[in-house]
Parts: sequence; structure tokens; C-alpha cells
Amino acid sequence: MVAVKQYYVYIVASKKNGTLYTCLTNNLKRRVFQHKTDANEGFTKRYQVHRLVYFERFGDINAAIQREKRIKAWKRRWKIEMIEKCNPDWADLPENTDARVLFLQKQAEAQEIKE
Repeated sequence: MVAVKQYYVYIVASKKNGTLYTCLTNNLKRRVFQHKTDANEGFTKRYQVHRLVYFERFGDINAAIQREKRIKAWKRRWKIEMIEKCNPDWADLPENTDARVLFLQKQAEAQEIKE
């Protein structure tokens, strides 16, 4: 049996309306842990960007790369609007089960509207 690869485009924040960081990974749990523990030197450590506030899942790496580039090119206001549609309180999704469930529901509803 072949394992299906998953890719995630995600946004971490320092706080509500704080510093944002958008990136791509194939292991969201590991990557969020690295942000939270400041495992890597760089932007997220310097600006204390530890809170996972948004993510999207992809089965195709090319689609994930395209989405990451698109989001990175967006104005800050658009990113904030996207976050607040699915996570209005900017909850740290791995830490808050209720917020994560609500986030996934709102994300699914938004996807249905697109289709």
C-alpha cells in the first residue's frame, strides 16, 4: 500500500493581528512543534511567531507550492481576512480542540461555496 503524501500551507502568528509567517510543509505537526520550541534560528524565533492560526491541506505538491506563493504575495489585510473567516479568535489550533473543529467546519463550508 502506497502512503498518500499530504502537504500543508500554513500561517503562524505571534498574536492576534501580530506578525505573520506563511510556509509549506509535509509534516504540519513537526513543523508547528519546531516553531513553538524555537528549534530553528530565523524569522519565527526572532519575532516569537508560534501560534498556528490557519492551514490548508493538499495532496499535490505543485498545488501547495502555487497556493503558498499566492498567499505570500497577498496584502496583509487579505491574509487577516482569510484567517478570521475560519478562526475569528486567532486560536492556536493545535492547542484548542473546539477552535480546531470550528476552523475545519468553516473551511469546509468555504470550500463548498467555491465549488
